[in-house]
Amino acid sequence: MPQTKKCHQTSYLFSVQQIIYTVSQLNRETGALLGEHFLSIFVEGEISNLSIPASGHCYFTLKDANAQVRCAMFRGQRRQSFKPENGKQVVVKAQVSLYEPRGDYQLIVEYLEESGDGVLRRAFDALKLKLSEEGLFSAINKKDLPLLPKAIGVITSPSGAAIQDILTVLRRRFAAVPVIIYPVAVQGENAKFEIAKAIATANTLKQCDVLILARGGGSLEDLWAFNEEIVARAIYASQIPVISGVGHETDVTIADFVADLRAATPSAAAEHATPDQQQWLYKFNELETRLQQHLQRLLRQQLQKVDWLVGRLQQQHPQQKLTRNQQRLAELELNLKKAVQLRLTHNRRISEAQIARLWQQTPMSAIRRNQQQIAYLSERLVSATNIFLKNNSQRLLNASQTLHAVSPLATLNRGYALVTEQTSGLIVRSTEQLNVGDKVLTRLAKGYFTSQVNALFEE
Repeated sequence: MPQTKKCHQTSYLFSVQQIIYTVSQLNRETGALLGEHFLSIFVEGEISNLSIPASGHCYFTLKDANAQVRCAMFRGQRRQSFKPENGKQVVVKAQVSLYEPRGDYQLIVEYLEESGDGVLRRAFDALKLKLSEEGLFSAINKKDLPLLPKAIGVITSPSGAAIQDILTVLRRRFAAVPVIIYPVAVQGENAKFEIAKAIATANTLKQCDVLILARGGGSLEDLWAFNEEIVARAIYASQIPVISGVGHETDVTIADFVADLRAATPSAAAEHATPDQQQWLYKFNELETRLQQHLQRLLRQQLQKVDWLVGRLQQQHPQQKLTRNQQRLAELELNLKKAVQLRLTHNRRISEAQIARLWQQTPMSAIRRNQQQIAYLSERLVSATNIFLKNNSQRLLNASQTLHAVSPLATLNRGYALVTEQTSGLIVRSTEQLNVGDKVLTRLAKGYFTSQVNALFEE
């Protein structure tokens, strides 16, 4: 409720006392009510009457088909993701206020962004920059397409026009290659999950060695499933090469950048995935002709070689060669027997000489000399050991007598005692080391006892 304001009583108009506002008071309190109720709201509309004076503030009107509202965005608060222009559809975050001098209510804009495709376009640019920095678009990671695929996988809607275009091209270009269709939704909330799952399934089953990811044309919003991060990462992770054929030639998606090859349309994707059978047939015919010519040339060369070998065989009868080889074999056999006999005689002479030298150098005399040396050294070792023990025994006895003479135990035998702190074991030499209540250990010549300090005295 408004506070009590200055009022006037007019008997001719009012029978009771009424609150009468000034215009300033009314606008001020109306502005306060608007600000409290619409603290921070989002409003969508079209920009018109845009004005940006030298002060840097931005003034415009936000309108729809049936109404309009003034807006102000001050220089210190200007936050926008694009350059505002008349006619642009935008969403603003603003506070509702009232301009008191004129009594007009307005929006104080805090943030301004495009609505519709503009939001999607910014999300597209942001994801494109992120994935590019991660290297998902790098040409190094692109896989080569198979020259002649064993099977082609197609990930698209089974009811769309794109699949029909793809199948038509594949039948025309190379009908012998099998086609495996992985049906997915290509638009809607679940489309991105179905596409990513289909790519993963194709890689798991390994039924094909190239994939076509396709759909027909549409708006940016229609193609948005192919701009999702989950789809981009599924394409990047695929071990099977992926051809992107999404939309028309002018449509560009994130999937196009990540894919191993980007085709302008679904039909173009099918063109890239298969060889042209007419070109292959022409090439096969050319290879067949070249192969026949090569075989004929080889055959002529082999026939010439056979004729040359037959001539040499006629000049050199095999019987003559066998006779020469038999004579040579007999000669080698005789030489071998002579060489073996000479070797055996030589080795026998060497063995006899070695045996004679071995008998001349028998080890028995050396063994007897070593035994005598060992006996002599043993006697010296025993004698030296006894002398060493005797000397050290005398030294030990002398040290023991000296130690006993200076031992505190000898002092204890004369009636003295040794007092130590019970906890630390330190010898007590002064009362300054003790406190009343401390426990001490007193050692006598025979035995020891503990006691507690009741009083301390100083001389």
